[in-house]
Amino acid sequence: MQSSTLELMQQMGHEQVVFCQDPHTGLNAIIAIHNTTLGPSLGGTRLWNYNTHEEALIDALRLSRGMTYKSAISGLNLGGGKAVLIGDAAKLKSEPYWRRYGKFVNSLNGKYITAEDVNTSKGDMEYIGMETKFVTGKPEYSGGSGDPSPVTAYGVYMGMKASAKKAFGSDSLTGKKVLVQGAGNVGQYLMGYLVAEEAKVYTCDINESKLKQVVTLYPKIEVVDSSTIFDMDFDIYAPCALGATVNTESINKMKCPVIAGGANNQLADENVHGPMLVEKGILYAPDFLVNAGGIINISIEIDGYNKERAMNTVAKIYDRTLQIFDIAEKEKIHTQLAAMRMAEKRLSDIAHLRVGI
Repeated sequence: MQSSTLELMQQMGHEQVVFCQDPHTGLNAIIAIHNTTLGPSLGGTRLWNYNTHEEALIDALRLSRGMTYKSAISGLNLGGGKAVLIGDAAKLKSEPYWRRYGKFVNSLNGKYITAEDVNTSKGDMEYIGMETKFVTGKPEYSGGSGDPSPVTAYGVYMGMKASAKKAFGSDSLTGKKVLVQGAGNVGQYLMGYLVAEEAKVYTCDINESKLKQVVTLYPKIEVVDSSTIFDMDFDIYAPCALGATVNTESINKMKCPVIAGGANNQLADENVHGPMLVEKGILYAPDFLVNAGGIINISIEIDGYNKERAMNTVAKIYDRTLQIFDIAEKEKIHTQLAAMRMAEKRLSDIAHLRVGI
């Protein structure tokens, strides 16, 4: 028996889910607001051709929950939200489409602030911004911070270096074999950092045009077959596409000592696969910790954007990642659970603080 929307919300702790549709533009949207204890929910808008509405709903719920943890562990006064739009980006994207969506975002009166995500761009955010002020990641000429991908990638890079420090005794990535799964914006910027440090970089993606971009930018990067990546030996696996690639099947095949990447919800089931990674001796850098650079970047935009401040704040991911590793080791728990507990403690502390006012 399938769970109802309300049951799924209760299971995952959501405050609100909003369904939006507009026949004229073809807009079908789900906005999920997970938790606003720390402040208004902030999270990107993802446009994806989901197979079913249920699949889209579950994605929105999981992603928004992840945003709550991401903001909490990063010390931001923001909650977790996410929007998913259902359909083919190539056919749907237009000014009326985004402005209609902007009206829906605006109707929430600031409880949800949107941003870029998969298949959305700073230009799309500009259209949304014509109908609401509750949008970030707009182009720099519009007063925004622009594409958050370079900053997200920098945070992943910092988390990866911290992971190398823990696993190998040095945070140098020179000569390390790193597989970046996903050649989208974050993946490409991450590869840039890795190539600059002279790591041996491999990549795969279902999008051939993205792979062509990568090899044009970085001729030394080797493209590998997506279907055989877990049969290969790497030092670090960096998932930077869609989630759930760390699952029972892949873990059983993995030969890498470290997982550190930019994708959301990398563990198919955190309660099952977190412990499995510990048993196999694979060090996992919690996704919502190391990929928080994007939300840190756009949170600074809310107060008046400063690039130097953003990069300095994102650099703290290095120390926070080492802290999580130490907590997990000391308490004999998996790293995802250690990071979740840290985030939950902050949420609880602030909730009690506000009740006491």
